[in-house]
Amino acid sequence: GPDDVLAVAFWREQEMSGEVTVRPDGMISLPLLNDVQAAGLTPDQLRLKLIDAASRFVENSQATVVVKQINSRKVFITGEVARPGAYAIATSMTVMQLIAIAGGLTEFAEAKSISIMRAEAGKTRTFPFDYKNVANGKKPAQNIVLKPGDTVVVPEK
Repeated sequence: GPDDVLAVAFWREQEMSGEVTVRPDGMISLPLLNDVQAAGLTPDQLRLKLIDAASRFVENSQATVVVKQINSRKVFITGEVARPGAYAIATSMTVMQLIAIAGGLTEFAEAKSISIMRAEAGKTRTFPFDYKNVANGKKPAQNIVLKPGDTVVVPEK
């Protein structure tokens, strides 16, 4: 996805190899090959696409694609937390885990009125989150697993 960092290595073709970042338009740029669509492809699908593109310049080319850094999977937290902002999620992350990573709630946070905003099929869904109840084990179902693009809003009292 966009902002992911990939290492592309062509065997015996060092000038075509390199570390690239997927641009916002989903493309990567490599010497000789120019722009190649990368977003939405698995590393192996991209590898096959690059081998096909390189066949114009090199016979029997062999390529390897390694994902060096995943930056496209982000969640956001705003409002009354110590460090609001965007956070990358490599594995599953719950609302409580995101709040912890963001440094916890400030003294001005309205802990009972936190919400999670999620865009689905062109519409925004909102999920309620009561920090105190979840922390006390009363409403564990509210501690949902976040999806890329989710925004957690922590309002002020």
